[in-house]
Amino acid sequence: MKNKKKSEVTFRFLAEPEHVNYGGKVHGGAVMKWIDQVAYTCAAGWSGHYCVTLYVGGIRFFSPIDIGDMVELTAKVIYTGNTSMHLSVDVYSGELEGDKMKKATHCIIIFVAVDDNHKPVKVPKWIPLTDKEKELEQYAITLMESRKFIGEKMRPYLEEEE
Repeated sequence: MKNKKKSEVTFRFLAEPEHVNYGGKVHGGAVMKWIDQVAYTCAAGWSGHYCVTLYVGGIRFFSPIDIGDMVELTAKVIYTGNTSMHLSVDVYSGELEGDKMKKATHCIIIFVAVDDNHKPVKVPKWIPLTDKEKELEQYAITLMESRKFIGEKMRPYLEEEE
């Protein structure tokens, strides 16, 4: 069977008591760890290389996740550069017995593929085919432009600290 690269990966599991915070819900740090794991799996699968996290941004917590909830995380490639992959990650949760899942969290995460010497390597180009995929690619491009603008504005403050 031919090895087909997948641009999307989904994890499903139950939120366990070990993930609880002081408020009785899943700890935000646990959610962020899950995001990194599902996104890494997607990035490494797409690129065929070990990948390192470059950026996590725009993380938004919409609703809490209860202990015992079914949790579903989906990471999908939405843009590729030469060595980087931008992924959109959505987290949903809901009762195991129910059929309704609510959006709990969303973020964008960027990985860079690296070789055995930790040097960036070229990744396969992701080409959006559907209108939704084209919208997501444009979303990634808009976020890149915003980060450049913010970086330029922050440069004088960052240089003072060096």
